[in-house]
Amino acid sequence: MATDNTPTVGFIGLGAMGMGMARSLLRAGFDVRGYDVNPAAVEAFRTDGGKAAESAADAARQAGVLIVMVLNAEQADDALFGSGNAAAALQAAGPSPLVILCSTVSPAYAQRTAQRLAGMGIAYLDAPVSGGVTRAAEGALSVMASGSPQAFDEAAPVLDALSANVYRLGDAPGQGSAMKLVNQVLAGIHTAAAAEAIAFGAKLGIDPKQAYDVICSSAGASWMFEDRVPHILAGDYTPRSAIEIWIKDLGIILDAGKENRFPLPLAATAHQLFMMAAAAGYGRLDDSAVVKVFEKIADFHVVSPENNPTDQP
Repeated sequence: MATDNTPTVGFIGLGAMGMGMARSLLRAGFDVRGYDVNPAAVEAFRTDGGKAAESAADAARQAGVLIVMVLNAEQADDALFGSGNAAAALQAAGPSPLVILCSTVSPAYAQRTAQRLAGMGIAYLDAPVSGGVTRAAEGALSVMASGSPQAFDEAAPVLDALSANVYRLGDAPGQGSAMKLVNQVLAGIHTAAAAEAIAFGAKLGIDPKQAYDVICSSAGASWMFEDRVPHILAGDYTPRSAIEIWIKDLGIILDAGKENRFPLPLAATAHQLFMMAAAAGYGRLDDSAVVKVFEKIADFHVVSPENNPTDQP
Protein backbone atom coordinates (compact mmCIF):
# COMPACT_ATOMS: atom_id res chain seq x y z
CA MET A 1 0.00 0.00 0.00
CA ALA A 2 1.27 3.46 -0.89
CA THR A 3 2.24 5.85 1.92
CA ASP A 4 3.43 9.42 2.05
CA ASN A 5 6.98 8.11 1.61
CA THR A 6 6.36 6.02 -1.49
CA PRO A 7 7.74 7.34 -4.75
CA THR A 8 5.89 8.57 -7.79
CA VAL A 9 5.71 5.75 -10.32
CA GLY A 10 6.36 6.33 -14.00
CA PHE A 11 4.69 3.77 -16.25
CA ILE A 12 5.61 3.19 -19.90
CA GLY A 13 3.32 0.91 -21.90
CA LEU A 14 -0.44 1.16 -21.36
CA GLY A 15 -1.44 -1.83 -23.48
CA ALA A 16 -3.78 -4.61 -22.42
CA MET A 17 -1.51 -5.79 -19.61
CA GLY A 18 0.08 -2.46 -18.79
CA MET A 19 -3.20 -0.61 -18.41
CA GLY A 20 -4.45 -3.12 -15.84
CA MET A 21 -1.17 -2.89 -13.95
CA ALA A 22 -1.18 0.92 -13.95
CA ARG A 23 -4.79 0.99 -12.75
CA SER A 24 -3.89 -1.43 -9.95
CA LEU A 25 -1.23 1.02 -8.80
CA LEU A 26 -3.79 3.83 -8.81
CA ARG A 27 -6.16 1.77 -6.68
CA ALA A 28 -3.33 1.17 -4.22
CA GLY A 29 -2.89 4.91 -3.84
CA PHE A 30 0.21 5.49 -5.95
CA ASP A 31 0.79 8.68 -7.90
CA VAL A 32 1.29 7.28 -11.43
CA ARG A 33 2.41 9.08 -14.59
CA GLY A 34 1.57 6.91 -17.59
CA TYR A 35 2.75 7.01 -21.18
CA ASP A 36 1.96 5.00 -24.28
CA VAL A 37 2.60 5.60 -27.98
CA ASN A 38 -1.19 5.35 -28.40
CA PRO A 39 -2.68 8.71 -27.30
CA ALA A 40 -6.08 7.10 -26.70
CA ALA A 41 -4.55 4.81 -24.06
CA VAL A 42 -2.96 7.78 -22.29
CA GLU A 43 -6.27 9.63 -22.32
CA ALA A 44 -8.10 6.58 -20.95
CA PHE A 45 -5.56 6.37 -18.14
CA ARG A 46 -5.98 10.08 -17.37
CA THR A 47 -9.75 9.58 -17.22
CA ASP A 48 -9.17 6.82 -14.66
CA GLY A 49 -7.33 9.25 -12.41
CA GLY A 50 -3.76 8.76 -13.55
CA LYS A 51 -1.46 11.51 -14.75
CA ALA A 52 -0.88 11.68 -18.48
CA ALA A 53 2.74 11.84 -19.61
CA GLU A 54 3.57 13.34 -22.99
CA SER A 55 6.56 11.08 -23.61
CA ALA A 56 8.55 8.25 -22.08
CA ALA A 57 10.95 10.82 -20.65
CA ASP A 58 8.04 12.78 -19.19
CA ALA A 59 6.77 9.63 -17.45
CA ALA A 60 10.20 9.17 -15.86
CA ARG A 61 10.99 12.79 -15.07
CA GLN A 62 9.42 12.96 -11.60
CA ALA A 63 9.53 9.26 -10.79
CA GLY A 64 11.42 7.31 -8.19
CA VAL A 65 10.37 4.04 -9.80
CA LEU A 66 9.87 3.53 -13.53
CA ILE A 67 7.96 0.48 -14.79
CA VAL A 68 8.42 -0.54 -18.41
CA MET A 69 5.76 -2.87 -19.84
CA VAL A 70 6.14 -2.76 -23.62
CA LEU A 71 6.00 -5.41 -26.33
CA ASN A 72 9.64 -6.42 -26.67
CA ALA A 73 13.28 -5.62 -26.03
CA GLU A 74 13.48 -3.26 -29.02
CA GLN A 75 10.67 -1.11 -27.65
CA ALA A 76 12.15 -1.20 -24.15
CA ASP A 77 15.54 -0.12 -25.48
CA ASP A 78 14.02 2.74 -27.45
CA ALA A 79 11.97 3.91 -24.47
CA LEU A 80 14.90 3.82 -22.05
CA PHE A 81 17.92 4.76 -24.14
CA GLY A 82 16.69 5.76 -27.58
CA SER A 83 14.10 8.27 -28.69
CA GLY A 84 12.22 7.94 -25.39
CA ASN A 85 15.30 8.93 -23.36
CA ALA A 86 13.55 7.81 -20.17
CA ALA A 87 16.70 6.56 -18.43
CA ALA A 88 18.36 9.95 -18.61
CA ALA A 89 15.19 11.63 -17.35
CA LEU A 90 14.97 9.16 -14.48
CA GLN A 91 18.63 9.69 -13.63
CA ALA A 92 17.94 13.39 -13.18
CA ALA A 93 14.74 12.84 -11.18
CA GLY A 94 16.37 12.20 -7.83
CA PRO A 95 18.45 9.81 -5.72
CA SER A 96 18.24 6.00 -5.94
CA PRO A 97 16.03 5.65 -9.02
CA LEU A 98 14.81 2.20 -10.02
CA VAL A 99 13.70 0.64 -13.32
CA ILE A 100 11.40 -2.39 -13.19
CA LEU A 101 11.24 -4.11 -16.57
CA CYS A 102 8.15 -6.33 -16.78
CA SER A 103 8.25 -7.16 -20.48
CA THR A 104 9.23 -10.62 -21.72
CA VAL A 105 12.82 -10.29 -22.96
CA SER A 106 15.83 -12.55 -23.24
CA PRO A 107 18.03 -13.08 -20.17
CA ALA A 108 20.94 -11.60 -22.13
CA TYR A 109 18.99 -8.40 -22.79
CA ALA A 110 18.06 -8.13 -19.10
CA GLN A 111 21.72 -8.45 -18.16
CA ARG A 112 22.84 -5.82 -20.68
CA THR A 113 20.15 -3.41 -19.55
CA ALA A 114 21.11 -3.81 -15.91
CA GLN A 115 24.73 -2.99 -16.78
CA ARG A 116 23.78 0.11 -18.79
CA LEU A 117 21.53 1.41 -16.05
CA ALA A 118 24.09 0.69 -13.33
CA GLY A 119 26.51 2.90 -15.23
CA MET A 120 23.96 5.71 -14.85
CA GLY A 121 23.44 5.06 -11.14
CA ILE A 122 20.03 3.46 -11.71
CA ALA A 123 19.01 0.21 -10.03
CA TYR A 124 17.28 -2.48 -12.06
CA LEU A 125 14.79 -5.22 -11.29
CA ASP A 126 14.33 -7.92 -13.92
CA ALA A 127 10.64 -8.63 -13.25
CA PRO A 128 8.57 -10.24 -16.03
CA VAL A 129 4.98 -11.07 -15.10
CA SER A 130 2.41 -13.75 -15.81
CA GLY A 131 -1.33 -14.04 -15.30
CA GLY A 132 -2.93 -12.37 -18.29
CA VAL A 133 -5.13 -9.34 -18.69
CA THR A 134 -7.63 -10.32 -16.00
CA ARG A 135 -5.05 -10.80 -13.27
CA ALA A 136 -3.24 -7.64 -14.33
CA ALA A 137 -6.48 -5.71 -13.78
CA GLU A 138 -6.99 -7.41 -10.41
CA GLY A 139 -3.45 -6.69 -9.18
CA ALA A 140 -2.97 -10.45 -8.88
CA LEU A 141 -0.08 -11.22 -11.24
CA SER A 142 2.82 -13.55 -10.61
CA VAL A 143 6.13 -11.70 -10.74
CA MET A 144 9.32 -13.60 -11.54
CA ALA A 145 12.03 -11.25 -10.38
CA SER A 146 15.76 -11.00 -9.87
CA GLY A 147 17.92 -8.13 -8.74
CA SER A 148 19.76 -6.75 -5.76
CA PRO A 149 18.22 -6.86 -2.27
CA GLN A 150 18.10 -3.07 -2.36
CA ALA A 151 16.13 -3.12 -5.60
CA PHE A 152 13.68 -5.59 -4.10
CA ASP A 153 13.28 -3.45 -1.00
CA GLU A 154 12.53 -0.35 -3.05
CA ALA A 155 10.19 -2.20 -5.36
CA ALA A 156 8.29 -4.04 -2.62
CA PRO A 157 5.26 -1.72 -2.23
CA VAL A 158 4.90 -1.43 -6.00
CA LEU A 159 5.10 -5.18 -6.54
CA ASP A 160 2.65 -5.75 -3.72
CA ALA A 161 0.09 -3.60 -5.56
CA LEU A 162 0.60 -5.52 -8.81
CA SER A 163 0.84 -9.12 -7.72
CA ALA A 164 -0.49 -12.07 -5.78
CA ASN A 165 2.95 -13.72 -5.82
CA VAL A 166 6.47 -12.35 -6.09
CA TYR A 167 9.14 -14.96 -6.69
CA ARG A 168 12.65 -13.82 -5.79
CA LEU A 169 14.96 -15.71 -8.12
CA GLY A 170 18.30 -14.32 -7.03
CA ASP A 171 20.49 -11.25 -7.24
CA ALA A 172 21.56 -11.62 -10.86
CA PRO A 173 19.53 -9.81 -13.54
CA GLY A 174 18.43 -12.27 -16.18
CA GLN A 175 17.20 -14.97 -13.80
CA GLY A 176 13.71 -13.47 -13.75
CA SER A 177 13.61 -13.43 -17.54
CA ALA A 178 14.95 -16.99 -17.68
CA MET A 179 12.12 -18.15 -15.43
CA LYS A 180 9.58 -16.34 -17.60
CA LEU A 181 10.87 -18.25 -20.63
CA VAL A 182 10.30 -21.53 -18.79
CA ASN A 183 6.74 -20.41 -18.08
CA GLN A 184 6.24 -19.40 -21.70
CA VAL A 185 7.41 -22.79 -22.97
CA LEU A 186 4.50 -24.35 -21.13
CA ALA A 187 1.96 -21.60 -21.78
CA GLY A 188 2.69 -21.48 -25.51
CA ILE A 189 2.57 -25.25 -25.93
CA HIS A 190 -0.58 -25.51 -23.82
CA THR A 191 -2.35 -22.81 -25.86
CA ALA A 192 -1.54 -24.59 -29.12
CA ALA A 193 -2.43 -27.98 -27.61
CA ALA A 194 -5.76 -26.65 -26.32
CA ALA A 195 -6.70 -25.52 -29.83
CA GLU A 196 -5.60 -28.83 -31.32
CA ALA A 197 -7.55 -30.85 -28.76
CA ILE A 198 -10.82 -28.93 -28.97
CA ALA A 199 -10.67 -28.96 -32.78
CA PHE A 200 -9.91 -32.70 -32.81
CA GLY A 201 -12.87 -33.40 -30.56
CA ALA A 202 -15.18 -31.30 -32.71
CA LYS A 203 -14.02 -33.14 -35.84
CA LEU A 204 -14.84 -36.44 -34.11
CA GLY A 205 -18.37 -35.18 -33.55
CA ILE A 206 -18.12 -34.25 -29.88
CA ASP A 207 -19.92 -31.08 -28.87
CA PRO A 208 -17.06 -28.65 -28.10
CA LYS A 209 -18.79 -27.20 -25.03
CA GLN A 210 -19.23 -30.69 -23.63
CA ALA A 211 -15.60 -31.50 -24.45
CA TYR A 212 -14.54 -28.36 -22.59
CA ASP A 213 -16.53 -29.34 -19.49
CA VAL A 214 -15.13 -32.87 -19.49
CA ILE A 215 -11.50 -31.82 -19.94
CA CYS A 216 -11.72 -29.14 -17.25
CA SER A 217 -12.56 -31.93 -14.80
CA SER A 218 -9.99 -34.39 -16.17
CA ALA A 219 -6.27 -34.95 -16.21
CA GLY A 220 -5.81 -33.19 -19.54
CA ALA A 221 -6.79 -29.79 -18.16
CA SER A 222 -4.41 -26.84 -18.06
CA TRP A 223 -4.80 -23.20 -17.07
CA MET A 224 -4.44 -22.18 -20.71
CA PHE A 225 -7.08 -24.70 -21.81
CA GLU A 226 -9.56 -23.46 -19.23
CA ASP A 227 -8.86 -19.82 -20.07
CA ARG A 228 -8.57 -19.90 -23.87
CA VAL A 229 -11.10 -22.47 -25.07
CA PRO A 230 -14.07 -20.29 -23.99
CA HIS A 231 -12.86 -17.71 -26.54
CA ILE A 232 -13.11 -20.41 -29.23
CA LEU A 233 -16.55 -21.54 -28.06
CA ALA A 234 -17.79 -17.94 -28.17
CA GLY A 235 -16.21 -17.28 -31.56
CA ASP A 236 -14.67 -14.21 -29.89
CA TYR A 237 -11.08 -13.56 -30.96
CA THR A 238 -10.80 -10.05 -29.55
CA PRO A 239 -7.11 -9.98 -28.62
CA ARG A 240 -6.27 -10.39 -24.96
CA SER A 241 -2.90 -11.84 -25.93
CA ALA A 242 -2.37 -11.89 -29.68
CA ILE A 243 -0.94 -14.57 -31.96
CA GLU A 244 1.99 -12.23 -32.68
CA ILE A 245 2.95 -12.22 -28.99
CA TRP A 246 3.59 -15.96 -29.14
CA ILE A 247 5.66 -15.64 -32.29
CA LYS A 248 7.82 -13.18 -30.36
CA ASP A 249 7.99 -15.09 -27.05
CA LEU A 250 8.55 -18.53 -28.55
CA GLY A 251 11.15 -16.99 -30.85
CA ILE A 252 13.06 -15.74 -27.79
CA ILE A 253 12.79 -19.21 -26.27
CA LEU A 254 14.13 -20.91 -29.39
CA ASP A 255 17.03 -18.44 -29.60
CA ALA A 256 17.90 -19.18 -25.96
CA GLY A 257 17.74 -22.89 -26.70
CA LYS A 258 20.12 -22.44 -29.62
CA GLU A 259 22.54 -20.43 -27.49
CA ASN A 260 22.52 -23.14 -24.83
CA ARG A 261 22.48 -26.12 -27.23
CA PHE A 262 19.20 -27.24 -25.70
CA PRO A 263 16.53 -28.86 -27.91
CA LEU A 264 12.99 -27.50 -27.66
CA PRO A 265 10.98 -29.60 -30.12
CA LEU A 266 7.53 -28.94 -28.64
CA ALA A 267 8.15 -25.20 -28.37
CA ALA A 268 9.33 -25.21 -31.99
CA THR A 269 6.15 -26.94 -33.12
CA ALA A 270 3.99 -24.46 -31.22
CA HIS A 271 5.98 -21.61 -32.75
CA GLN A 272 5.30 -22.95 -36.24
CA LEU A 273 1.56 -23.26 -35.51
CA PHE A 274 1.41 -19.61 -34.44
CA MET A 275 3.45 -18.69 -37.52
CA MET A 276 0.91 -20.52 -39.69
CA ALA A 277 -1.93 -18.61 -38.04
CA ALA A 278 -0.16 -15.29 -38.62
CA ALA A 279 0.60 -16.21 -42.24
CA ALA A 280 -3.11 -16.86 -42.73
CA GLY A 281 -3.87 -13.33 -41.56
CA TYR A 282 -4.76 -13.95 -37.93
CA GLY A 283 -1.66 -12.48 -36.26
CA ARG A 284 -3.47 -9.68 -34.46
CA LEU A 285 -6.31 -11.86 -33.20
CA ASP A 286 -6.42 -13.51 -29.78
CA ASP A 287 -3.93 -16.35 -29.44
CA SER A 288 -6.82 -18.82 -29.23
CA ALA A 289 -7.30 -18.11 -32.94
CA VAL A 290 -4.51 -20.63 -33.55
CA VAL A 291 -7.45 -23.05 -33.72
CA LYS A 292 -8.12 -21.64 -37.19
CA VAL A 293 -5.03 -23.46 -38.46
CA PHE A 294 -6.76 -26.76 -37.68
CA GLU A 295 -10.08 -25.53 -39.05
CA LYS A 296 -8.47 -24.62 -42.36
CA ILE A 297 -6.50 -27.84 -42.66
CA ALA A 298 -9.52 -30.01 -41.82
CA ASP A 299 -11.98 -27.78 -43.71
CA PHE A 300 -14.55 -27.41 -40.94
CA HIS A 301 -15.52 -25.08 -38.07
CA VAL A 302 -15.31 -25.86 -34.37
CA VAL A 303 -18.31 -23.55 -33.91
CA SER A 304 -20.74 -22.61 -36.65
CA PRO A 305 -19.64 -19.68 -38.87
CA GLU A 306 -22.55 -17.47 -37.81
CA ASN A 307 -21.18 -17.62 -34.26
CA ASN A 308 -17.63 -17.01 -35.41
CA PRO A 309 -17.52 -13.39 -36.60
CA THR A 310 -13.74 -13.21 -36.88
CA ASP A 311 -13.40 -16.26 -39.12
CA GLN A 312 -11.91 -14.19 -41.94
CA PRO A 313 -8.70 -12.16 -41.58
